[in-house]
Amino acid sequence: MVPAFYSQAHAEEGDTTELQHHHRELVHTAKGFPDSMPRFTYDSGFTFEYPDAVRGIYVTGHSAGGERFDSLVNLMNTTDLNAMVIDIKEDHGYLTYEPEEDSPFTDIGQPYIKDPNEMLKVLEENQIYPIARIVVFKDTVLAEKRPDLSFQENGQVWANGRGESFVSPFLKEVWDYNVDIAIEAAKMGFKEIQFDYVRFPEGFETRDETLEYDLGEYDKNGEEVVNRRVDAVSDFVEYASEQLKPYDVDVSVDIFGYAATLEEAPGIGQNFNRISEHVDVISSMIYPSHWTPYFGIDKPDLEPYNLVNEYSKVENEKLSELDERPISRPWLQDFTASYLGAGNYMVYGAAEVQAQIQALYDNDINEFLLWNAGNTYSEGVDYLP
Repeated sequence: MVPAFYSQAHAEEGDTTELQHHHRELVHTAKGFPDSMPRFTYDSGFTFEYPDAVRGIYVTGHSAGGERFDSLVNLMNTTDLNAMVIDIKEDHGYLTYEPEEDSPFTDIGQPYIKDPNEMLKVLEENQIYPIARIVVFKDTVLAEKRPDLSFQENGQVWANGRGESFVSPFLKEVWDYNVDIAIEAAKMGFKEIQFDYVRFPEGFETRDETLEYDLGEYDKNGEEVVNRRVDAVSDFVEYASEQLKPYDVDVSVDIFGYAATLEEAPGIGQNFNRISEHVDVISSMIYPSHWTPYFGIDKPDLEPYNLVNEYSKVENEKLSELDERPISRPWLQDFTASYLGAGNYMVYGAAEVQAQIQALYDNDINEFLLWNAGNTYSEGVDYLP
């Protein structure tokens, strides 16, 4: 089921029709699959090899489509960094590019990346591994357009203290909306889809009984609401991964670091192991600045190595419980958290970034991503073990 304003024809199973785009795009029929399995894989026409290990950075749509892009490509070419996580659906719910006229998403497109095909050509020429970031359930644009898909309070779309609204993870209509955006990104040529904000709003457990929202099919499963939140988030990840199988992309999910330290985080609906079971990559956000006193560390921002080292031990233990563990690729801090106040933070530069990376390597975690909202990354970091 999809909203009235939104419909998209998916290729029929086994369809071998040639699809027209800027590049050669063929659907290849695969032999030997049982009827219940996907019969084709999609070829965007681009060729990207998975690196020895992904060492990446976050890139906004503004940076990917603007003058900063050249300098970020140069950063890749002059260091051992090799991947970009590029906003495709950003934090408000807009696309960072303008889709083609027949796309159901034309009304949410923004001209930040004026030519996604050309951008991907540059990444291909420089063998920079492309990852599409898609913000899922934090979506002010969709919430305001379709209040029935959101959380409401006194008849109005609810927003948090930062003015951000969410849509409900309980609704398959919302799942399909985001999965189809992910499919567009895969067709463009991205080799990995990274889902972010795969959760309920922070502190949702304190608003659960005051906000109005649709439970969808979860209204019938008889579970306590707290368990239904975990089910909905985990089920979305499983569903999205299954729907993306024909498109030859890996699937990754960003998750709060503390979720790995608990049996589950039911307030926001994140269960570390249940999500990890259905992804190729799990990316915990373990910025030292984001922790209150934890692991016996009073001021985590002042101890980047120790914080990441202690976290890594816990995560490795959690992942060892799985039959098939995903790649661990945490998000690390390459920014200064001055908002913590004097005495609680320090200026982050090459030494602090390198300390976090070394802590991962010391725990046999060989991949990482660096976060800086302005996409200005520290110079002089040794990114290799």
